[in-house]
Amino acid sequence: MNFNAPDGTRLHYTDEGIGTPVIALAGLTRNGTDFNHVAPHLNCRLIRLDYRGRGQSDWAGPATYTIPVEAQDTLALMDHLGLDKAAILGTSRGGLIAMVLAATAKDRLTGVALNDIGPEIADTGLEVIKNYIGKPLPFKTYAEAADFRARNWVHFKNVPMSRWLEEVAQQYAEDDAGLALRYDPKLRDAVLEAGAQPTPDLWPLFDALAGLPIALIRGANSDLLTSATASEMQRRRPDMIFADVPDRGHVPFLDEPDALRVLQNWLKRL
Repeated sequence: MNFNAPDGTRLHYTDEGIGTPVIALAGLTRNGTDFNHVAPHLNCRLIRLDYRGRGQSDWAGPATYTIPVEAQDTLALMDHLGLDKAAILGTSRGGLIAMVLAATAKDRLTGVALNDIGPEIADTGLEVIKNYIGKPLPFKTYAEAADFRARNWVHFKNVPMSRWLEEVAQQYAEDDAGLALRYDPKLRDAVLEAGAQPTPDLWPLFDALAGLPIALIRGANSDLLTSATASEMQRRRPDMIFADVPDRGHVPFLDEPDALRVLQNWLKRL
C-alpha cells in the first residue's frame, strides 16, 4: 500500500494484524521486510514503513533523507491511517526517529521499543556504516553475499545459512548483473553530510520518553550501542524492559528468545 508524504513523495507501507497499533521503523538502509522474522510472533497490528529512498518507496533526493523528515513521514502515515496514537518499534535509525517523535509529538505515542540504538552512537559502528553505505556490491548472487556474512560477520554467531539468505534477499535485488541496493545510493551523501556536522547531545531525546513504556534490545556484540550507554539508559529508566541478546551484533533479528521476551512484555504494558 502507498500514500503521499507531505512533500508529495510516494511512500510504501504494509499493515497487518489486529489490536494495538505498532509502527515498525527499520535501520538506515533497510526496509519493512527487516521485521519479517519477528512479525509472526507479535500479537498486535504491525505497520511497517519503507522510508523515502528505501524499499518500495520513491527516491526523493539526499536533502530529504534526514531523521526530522522521516519523523514527519511517520506522522503522515499515522494521519493517513487515522491513528491518533501508536507505539514505535525502532531498529537503529528507527529508534532515533522514535526519540525525535517523543520530543516533538509525544502525544501521538503510546510506547517505544528500541532495537540496538541509544542516545550515544559508538564511533566504531559509525565508521562501519560510512564504509559500506551507497557503494556497489562485489557479489553476483544471494549465495555469495550470504556466504560472505556467514564467514565474516564474526559479531554474529550460531546463525544458519538459511537466515543469511533471507537477510540478503530482503536487502538486495538479484538480477543478471548481480546484486543491487534496495535503496537510493545517494543516501550516502546524506549520511556523510550529517557526519560532517557537530554531534548533538541526544540524551534529551531519550529523556523525552519519560512516562512512556519503553524497552531496549541490545546485541551483546554490538559495535554501535555500547554496554556503558545501555547501562546509563537503564539507570535513567529503571522501569525499562531490557535484554542483552547473546551472539548478536548490530542488529538483532528480534526473533531471538530474549528479544521476544522483551517485546511481548512491552506489548502488555502499552
